[in-house]
Amino acid sequence: MLKKILRLALTAALALGLAAGAQAAQKVYKLKLAETWPPNFPIFGDATKKLAKLVDEMSNGRLKITIDSKNKHKAPFGIFDMVRSGQYDLGHSASYYWKGKDPNTLYFTTMPFGMTAPEQYAWFYYGGGMELMKKVYDKYGLLSFPGGNTGNQMGGWFRKEIKSLDDLKGLKMRIPGFAGEVLAKVGAKPTNIPAGELYTALERNTIDALEWVGPSLDLRMGFHKIAPYYYTGWHEPATELQFLVNKRKFNKLPKDLQAILVTAMKYVAYDMYARSYHDSAVNWEKIKKEYPNIKIRTFPKDVIAALHKANEELLDERAAKDPLAKEIIESQRAYLRKVRAWTNISDKAYLNSVGDMME
Repeated sequence: MLKKILRLALTAALALGLAAGAQAAQKVYKLKLAETWPPNFPIFGDATKKLAKLVDEMSNGRLKITIDSKNKHKAPFGIFDMVRSGQYDLGHSASYYWKGKDPNTLYFTTMPFGMTAPEQYAWFYYGGGMELMKKVYDKYGLLSFPGGNTGNQMGGWFRKEIKSLDDLKGLKMRIPGFAGEVLAKVGAKPTNIPAGELYTALERNTIDALEWVGPSLDLRMGFHKIAPYYYTGWHEPATELQFLVNKRKFNKLPKDLQAILVTAMKYVAYDMYARSYHDSAVNWEKIKKEYPNIKIRTFPKDVIAALHKANEELLDERAAKDPLAKEIIESQRAYLRKVRAWTNISDKAYLNSVGDMME
């Protein structure tokens, strides 16, 4: 009789355990994501939608992400604080927007005269970049991951042609990140304005020039109607957006869902790079055929030289004041020297050899 009771008890316990396990396996985890961009913003906003769709499919519905665009949360440059406080679990923005909170955040978007997108991805994942980014964000209870690259950005839209360094003095330009500091050092007046306000600011003469992204996104913004001079880039050779994650919330996820989220973010980031490159190629062809009034220019060599000198001086000043800044700057400089040697003998040599044959 006792054996029978024990067998029944074991059977019941096993059944309860299996039921509890099945219930736990089906538990749905919900995350809220805030993005800097307006609703349905092309390429940038597509990345967050793809992330939500991908984690849902990969987790078989166990991980759900809802997205609030800037029209909902009303704070396009408040993502850092909202994710840090736990108001949102995830954010999609750009690391250099937080330089006022921590100057060391800006190095992880892109740097003037720095690495191209393939070079920068190599630095992030194999050259120590992710570890350095962790050092910066750990103290805020945040995790930061690459969130999608625009590729090499254009140097901006200008009402007037830039013929010398004097033309930059007093120039009011929308330009974020370290490039804004570089321009300020040579006499310009940089400012940062959210995407939805850029056209109006240019139209109303609040600014004289602006940079946004490149052909992939610029044409639909209409900047060429006001500022016809379109300059090639120097300031953002590999603009990487950012997924911010609340560390406490991340640690509460089961290990498999953590892996799914990280893998999905990595895929979405590279997918955005491919999409940006494609759309820029398509729109560059459109510029040549449909917008002959857009005047493509490259900054004069003496202007580029002055900007480069200012950039290096500012970096040296930061490195002298902050040990962590020094570690990041030295890491990027050393890796750039290493990886650029290969870029020059591979991609650059190839383009120099066969580029003219493709025209």
